[in-house]
Amino acid sequence: MKEAHDITLLGAGLIGTFYTMSIQGQRSRDRIRTVCAQTEEEAEAFARKWGIPKATGDIKKAVDDPETDLVIVGLPNYLHKRAVTLAAGAGKPVLCTKPLARNAREAIEILQAVEKAGVFAGYLEDLVYTPKTLKSIAAVKRGALGKVIWVRSRETHSGPHSAWFWDKKLAGGGAIVDLACHCIEIIRSFVGKRVRPTEVMCLADTIVHPIAAEDSAIALIRFENQAVGQFEVSWAFRGGMDLRDEVAGTEGTIWLNHFLRTGYEMFTAAGGKGYVAEKAESETGWLFPVGDEVHELGYNNMFGDMFDALDANRQPEETFLDGYIVNAIMDACYLSARTRRWEPVRLERWYPGSKPAKAKAALRRRGRYSLIKEERMPDGSLKELLQDWKTGHVIQKVRAA
Repeated sequence: MKEAHDITLLGAGLIGTFYTMSIQGQRSRDRIRTVCAQTEEEAEAFARKWGIPKATGDIKKAVDDPETDLVIVGLPNYLHKRAVTLAAGAGKPVLCTKPLARNAREAIEILQAVEKAGVFAGYLEDLVYTPKTLKSIAAVKRGALGKVIWVRSRETHSGPHSAWFWDKKLAGGGAIVDLACHCIEIIRSFVGKRVRPTEVMCLADTIVHPIAAEDSAIALIRFENQAVGQFEVSWAFRGGMDLRDEVAGTEGTIWLNHFLRTGYEMFTAAGGKGYVAEKAESETGWLFPVGDEVHELGYNNMFGDMFDALDANRQPEETFLDGYIVNAIMDACYLSARTRRWEPVRLERWYPGSKPAKAKAALRRRGRYSLIKEERMPDGSLKELLQDWKTGHVIQKVRAA
């Protein structure tokens, strides 16, 4: 049975705005009753704008509000551990924005805090909940692509909107911890979240901005079943926010474009003098508005899953364990960027009862031969490329049309 929830929201920045738009727009029975921001003034302004009864600059006071039954953490990375620990201590279910923590050590401490308290916890990774992604994952699970062998995920834009993102100590890193957390979980969702990541190779650098953290990175992630994930992230991309995913399988391919070239393109010389879309850099010229940004970015589906899981006493699709695994992969990426070598993904925790994934696909036999490939030629004939599994020689056979 679906219940109504009274919520404490920690954070009144851009992510807090998106969360509020989603929660109070889609499921009107759920309401934010208390909001906490960095200052009392910020919190009060946010509360007035969204019709929230209580506002405070004190995290503990907001969490302990006796009139709320759920805590949502939309704070800067360095405050996640404290906020989740307070929510767990208060015995309240808690949802935390991405990344779960600045590193895997913090993430596992956060995971242990909610497990010890026995409270419901959900990892707010919105980009695995976009409508296109959910439909694509469902197709992959049905076997439409065969075995997934390669996934590429890209998120790039001109940089985040708040000062703390650019501070390596407060954020835990740069573009990797900010953007690759999205890409990694998208990759895992297509490969299969119970398929272990084994090692990574990462190149990260500070190319444009005068900061200590990386503003660009590319990485390869190997999985135990031989699948490969590839992410590309940057704070130096101009022209808006570029969100794209590609999935390649033995039987098919999926291409996804979430934010640019999605079917809504507009040219204006006058300019609207207002908000166009997240990370849009201009209000004139060719623009790419988003019809329903909150829905297209996955927030509606994400909160629907979180609240429904809480009501049904089940795990959501994205858990704190998922968040911890993402942090562990990012830790390996940072190490690889320093050593310039493949580095192992070190996981202290994994899904209970999971079995190792099979590495090799079954061979398609043609007697003593294994089929490598077949292709229809211009004259209508069918060419087969075959390997003799005794000698290793590759031969070709042509069947007439």
